[in-house]
Amino acid sequence: MSHKGYGKLILFGEHFVVYKVPALVAAVTDYTDCEVKLIPGGSGISGEDNRPAVPGYKVEKKEEHEEAVKLVLTHMGCDFLSQGVEVTYSGNLTAVSGIGASAAATVSLARAVATAQGKTLTEEQINQAGYEGEKGYHGTPSGIDNTAATYGGVLRFQRTEGDPSFVTKKLKTPVEVVYASTGITASTSKVVADVRSKKEADEAWFAGLIGKYEQLVAKGETALDAADWPELGQLLNENHTLCQELTVSCKELDTLVDAARAAGAIGAKMSGTGRGGLMLALTPGKESQDRVAEALLKAGAAQVWKTTFA
Repeated sequence: MSHKGYGKLILFGEHFVVYKVPALVAAVTDYTDCEVKLIPGGSGISGEDNRPAVPGYKVEKKEEHEEAVKLVLTHMGCDFLSQGVEVTYSGNLTAVSGIGASAAATVSLARAVATAQGKTLTEEQINQAGYEGEKGYHGTPSGIDNTAATYGGVLRFQRTEGDPSFVTKKLKTPVEVVYASTGITASTSKVVADVRSKKEADEAWFAGLIGKYEQLVAKGETALDAADWPELGQLLNENHTLCQELTVSCKELDTLVDAARAAGAIGAKMSGTGRGGLMLALTPGKESQDRVAEALLKAGAAQVWKTTFA
């Protein structure tokens, strides 16, 4: 039985989302899967992590990953002290910073635990278990990644004074995308702190950027709902320009974005923390997707993946 948790890419809202404006996130069809076996008479957590991953990822995240597994099991009342719990991960989502790999893992684990316990949980309950697991990685997660991992489709997210607001929706038609890694890992907390200090140093400049962004994200949501890919591509390009103005892009990201557009992508931008990490390109049609993926490798991307928003 499949227990999928999907990866995600941020379309609109990097860094701006911290300041209570909406972000749009699309789940990708690449996923993490999980199987759980409960072993009476045993004790402790065992198993294998067979997910594809970029070099160093699993070693670097090992302690956080183990903590996340314990948090999900505890939340779901799955005792791992008086019985053995064997957790085996698989799937085709490559674990890399920026794709929501940790949330895909915690959500797929929650689904697998429910099956092993003989329980039928609602998607909301699975999402909550995934969120609890995310605390092992992020302390206080935003909730974006686990919600995208659980529901798939497109997610509109906005921070509010109380709990964050989520609207999940499905795309009219799937669309091909390519995403690529610069091979550089940036610290999200450091980049967020740097953006905050720039905002505090020049509130008028930042307010101008937020104003432009709010118009952009509203148009982006309309384009997504209509599956108007040319319009969406143009808006993704504009969002990358705002990220450059915010100083969260970098030479390596800009090089890949330019290469994708030159190869025929109808839109391309950085995605996630920035100053390294990932970029994405909107490439409707298999031929365009293949051509852009090849161009990104030639332009120096550390890794390139082809997937679909669905």
